[in-house]
Amino acid sequence: MCGIWALFGSDECLSVQCLSAMKIAHRGPDAFRFENVNGFTNCCFGFHRLAVVDQLYGMQPIRVKKFPYLWLCYNGEIYNFKQLQKQFGFEYQTLVDGEVILHLYNRGGIEQTASMLDGVFAFILLDTANRKVFLARDTYGVRPLFKVLTDDGFLGVCSEAKGLINLKHSTSLCPKVEPFLPGHYEVLDLKPSGKVTSVELVKFHSCKDEPLHAACDTVETLPSGSFDLETVKSNIRILFENAVRKRLMAHRRIGCLLSGGLDSSLVAAVLLKLMKEININYPLQTFAIGMENSPDLLAARKVAAHIGSEHHEVIFNSEEGIQAIEEVIFSLETYDITTIRASIGMYLVSKYIRKKTDSVVIFSGEGSDELTQGYIYFHKAPSPEEAAEESERLLKELYLFDVLRADRTTAAHGLELRVPFLDHRFTSYYLSLPAELRIPKNGVEKYLLRQSFEDSNLLPKEILWRPKEAFSDGIASVKKSWFSILQDYIDQQVGDLLLEKAAEKYPFNPPKTKESYYYRQIFEKHYSGQSNWLPHYWMPRWVKATDPSARTLKHYKSATQE
Repeated sequence: MCGIWALFGSDECLSVQCLSAMKIAHRGPDAFRFENVNGFTNCCFGFHRLAVVDQLYGMQPIRVKKFPYLWLCYNGEIYNFKQLQKQFGFEYQTLVDGEVILHLYNRGGIEQTASMLDGVFAFILLDTANRKVFLARDTYGVRPLFKVLTDDGFLGVCSEAKGLINLKHSTSLCPKVEPFLPGHYEVLDLKPSGKVTSVELVKFHSCKDEPLHAACDTVETLPSGSFDLETVKSNIRILFENAVRKRLMAHRRIGCLLSGGLDSSLVAAVLLKLMKEININYPLQTFAIGMENSPDLLAARKVAAHIGSEHHEVIFNSEEGIQAIEEVIFSLETYDITTIRASIGMYLVSKYIRKKTDSVVIFSGEGSDELTQGYIYFHKAPSPEEAAEESERLLKELYLFDVLRADRTTAAHGLELRVPFLDHRFTSYYLSLPAELRIPKNGVEKYLLRQSFEDSNLLPKEILWRPKEAFSDGIASVKKSWFSILQDYIDQQVGDLLLEKAAEKYPFNPPKTKESYYYRQIFEKHYSGQSNWLPHYWMPRWVKATDPSARTLKHYKSATQE
């Protein structure tokens, strides 16, 4: 996890512009570099480093003797860089996994480069010999990327939007900053003036397609075409374990978020098992957050005892949660209701990890609900086919919601997040299964995933079959959910008249509740006029919901009611 930033064709003094790069310093607390591009005095790179691999040669932009005309700034982890080296005979000059991007590009161009990378990434690649700039982002947008491109060819690129919104430019008072689309790469021509023109934006991977890099994966070819249940369950276990194994690549201590729900518990259990197998000589630290006696804390305690992790509990009260709202919204760059609710706990636990431990590489369970149909409202899907379509829609929009939350709340405290459920091979296999296999069964969501691990003894049965609990609700007590606590506080902060006139003040995505009005006010204070970053609010489908919380749905039953 790092912070990347670059400008091409700046009319303003670069030493002034580079102050914007400091807005993302939290993403890389270990080192900072600012470098001009030879021959292009108005082009430069900025890089904030979190040193996770190759402590000696890991600074960026990465340049190697073999390709003196290539400049690379990237944020991410490429898990198959050693396999690609073996397959193509690449001669690496550093231990940095991202160096493979230079070799792939030199061998086969940008299309092959983006398609062959197994990992999470956002990168800026400059080829001064051919006067090209390339931008690319991984399939699910696990690593963030924003850009601004003006009519006269000034380009700014950054890991977070906050590094671009205050850039100065002669012809534009407020250039339009927008997220770069996941699963895409863009080709831009670089003019002698340092300005650029966009040539094409190409989608290189869809979540349903088996990735091109599967051909050189460490897992043998799986039995395909057979949807026999035992084969499917075995394939799910093999691919998920492989997804966790490849993410063990790190020179810094590994930890794991643990809510006690199915997803984070599976990640933690498999992670600890694999760490033992490869003789990692420190205990796995697991981290749970909640209010006193919250369901998540109790469940996480049970899981930690079962798997034998060094468990940490972070207990917060409503006042601490409320106090964090503004810094959370500033970090997130969104005003989405459910994203903000769920981010507060994750932000506070990340703060604890950074201050009180030496764990830096943090595993988490994001992506499972979207992939395996884990949201409560999937019980109401009209048909398996519509449920499958909804699952794909959610995966495509992850970069606006859960993946955004997971990245920003951890990056705000200089941590690097790893999400095995969003492994390209695992997701494409799961999505290839017949729609009726993937729907909730017997009143239980994620039935197939639970079933696949039933005989593994990785988790206690009551955790493996624990019903879905939204993260923003599970951290509070059963009697009063987190969203109710927030709403009670905000009711005192926002008057009825303000809400009545909300649609006039905020015509795009107008707030319908006092809570959403309150979040929107804070968002506009920091990111005025940027409401288009969120195309729509996250809300459940097929139910008459006025609130995104799972606890407001009829299907929801807390453990105390059973």
